[in-house]
Amino acid sequence: MNLSKKPPGCRSFPASRARCLLVLACCFGRMPTAPGGDWPQILGPARNGQAQGEQLAAKWPEGGPATVWQTRVGSGFAGVAVRQGRLVLFHRVGNELVAEGLEAATGKPRWRTAFATTYRSTISSDDGPRCVPLIHDGRVYLVGPGGELACVDLETGKQVWFRNVSQDFKAPDGYFGAGSSPIVEGDKLLLNVGGRDGAGLVALSLADGQTMWKATDEAASYSSPAAATIEGVRHVVFVTRLNVVSVDPQNGAVHFRFPFGARGPTVNAANPLVLDDHLFVSASYGVGAQWARIGPRGATKLWESDEVMSSQYTTCVHRDGVLYGIDGRQDVGVARLRAFDPRTGKVHWTQEGFGTGNLILAGDKLLIMRTEGDLLLVEASPKEYRMLARAKLFETTAQALAALSEGLLFVRDTQAL
Repeated sequence: MNLSKKPPGCRSFPASRARCLLVLACCFGRMPTAPGGDWPQILGPARNGQAQGEQLAAKWPEGGPATVWQTRVGSGFAGVAVRQGRLVLFHRVGNELVAEGLEAATGKPRWRTAFATTYRSTISSDDGPRCVPLIHDGRVYLVGPGGELACVDLETGKQVWFRNVSQDFKAPDGYFGAGSSPIVEGDKLLLNVGGRDGAGLVALSLADGQTMWKATDEAASYSSPAAATIEGVRHVVFVTRLNVVSVDPQNGAVHFRFPFGARGPTVNAANPLVLDDHLFVSASYGVGAQWARIGPRGATKLWESDEVMSSQYTTCVHRDGVLYGIDGRQDVGVARLRAFDPRTGKVHWTQEGFGTGNLILAGDKLLIMRTEGDLLLVEASPKEYRMLARAKLFETTAQALAALSEGLLFVRDTQAL
């Protein structure tokens, strides 16, 4: 695939190794009888890595999927969000955090808004945003690495409100700055801020950003919350720095909490998965995985193991009772792709030496954007590992989460400029 060639509709893209957002035609398009097509937040419509109504092509042309358009981007690890043909790109250029509204099909610019940042990472060479934009009800919610939180209009980019939650709630920077994407519940935006004085978890008004409640002393992680209603009780489940916590989104009251994570130079980054009335969580660094049953006011651990799945940052995806995920770390050894039964912990198959990456499930296929820069199409089957297609997209690394919407795959590389 020739990334130096400028496809129709593409903005200026210098022939250098600058970072880019690349948009590929990977599908036949949406299934006519299926809803969906949007990718409005982290890990898609249901925050679980599953594309709704997308029908993937069974094979790719020589050289990989066709490039529809591409554009240069700044620093950061934030994937894009897409809603009704509008794409939101969030990145850092110089000392500004920049949000751009683009036409998803063509890359045509619609608006650009920016706000200042002074964030500097003490560990990573990248000081850009980590959180995927969240699109909800005509507005976009953006979280910067320094705790900058902006709400802007989806159509115009005009700022509705802004506050710095890290400063307001006295939250430490952590290893890589703020990296937990928020979730909308009713008229509230819920975040794992990791603030002091009982502001580990906070709820802000969608309308004006004012604090509606704060709860717990939980430190912040790089995992993003999930929500579910079980036996009539609404749960918002957070994997924080050292615990799994479920709260009532109305007032922050804790439904349950159990230890998860390890002290020292470790992170919790994979998102919790609620499957019916069960919960799956995983982390690396000797933590492993836990499978629990959720009751109205509590959770019962059914099994835990560091031998089944130990995900450094990839969230597993689920299909027909099987979870697919990356077991292992990017910085130590070589990770592997694995399929397993979360109910029993039984491993169906393992593809050794696979490396790290992020997964999207569409129908019976997996799209896997590997950190090393190649895209794979893999059959989502417990029988065996079967790769259907492969294409090299980047010579750089690719750690930002991909997005799949209306037959287009949006991928972004993350090599420092």
